[in-house]
Order: sequence, then C-alpha cells, then structure tokens
Amino acid sequence: MVENNIQVLDLRGLKCPMPVLKASKAMKSLKTEDQIFLETTDPLAVIDIPAFCAENGHTLLRTEELADYHIFLVQKG
Repeated sequence: MVENNIQVLDLRGLKCPMPVLKASKAMKSLKTEDQIFLETTDPLAVIDIPAFCAENGHTLLRTEELADYHIFLVQKG
C-alpha cells in the first residue's frame, strides 16, 4: 500500500528473519531517498530493523511502539 507517496509494508505476524527479508526486497524497488513504513509485531524488529538500516546505508527516521505493533519509517540510502 502507498500512503502520501510513502509505501506501507505490513509485516505484522511475521517472525525473524522474515520482516527484514521482506523489507529488503521492498527497498530494492524504491529510489534513493524514498521512504517506507514498516509495521511489525516481531519483538526482535527493534534490534533487526535498525541493524538492517545501518548495514545497508538506509536512514531510520522514526521508530514508534504502538499498542500491538511497532512502526519504523525508513529512508532508502
């Protein structure tokens, strides 16, 4: 889904390593500086997503814990 030119990727219900693998695949279709929201229920995502960004040159713009899941706003590097 795309919201305000920002793609939203619902990764809720997926367990490690699937959120990072699916995020990586989605990032390949984006242009540099495009942004994507990642939604995940995997508790390890709070470690995995920042590490994924650091390792791949992406910028983690926002992390937020909601009632049932986390969201991450990532800008492609």
